[in-house]
Order: sequence, then C-alpha cells, then structure tokens
Amino acid sequence: MKADIHPDYVDCEVHCACGNTFQTHATKPQLRIEVCSSCHPYFTGEQRIVDTAGRVERFKRRYGIKD
Repeated sequence: MKADIHPDYVDCEVHCACGNTFQTHATKPQLRIEVCSSCHPYFTGEQRIVDTAGRVERFKRRYGIKD
C-alpha cells in the first residue's frame, strides 16, 4: 500500500437541521446534515414525507391526490 495517500481521520461534530448534535469520526471536523436518526421517520415511527424540491406536490398534482 502506498504511504501518505489517505486523508487524515479526525473527530467530527455533526449538526442536524432538527438541532441534534453528535460526535463521530470523519475526514472533516464538522458536518451539517438535514436528517438524522433523531428526526428520520424510520427511527421515530412517524409517518412523515421528507420532501425533496417539491416532488411530493408534483406527484399529488399529477395523480389528483387530495390531502
């Protein structure tokens, strides 16, 4: 294996859009994310749609789905 080709692996603080913060290891000292295990519907048990750029609204409009 070649020497000195891998990036440094440092302690990383991850900040979620929901306000949750946790520590991990990564190649960057800080990461900002939109969804974490504290707010993701799979882990919380909530039935919630995570919309990306209006895709859900376009789907509902296309197929005439009412809320």
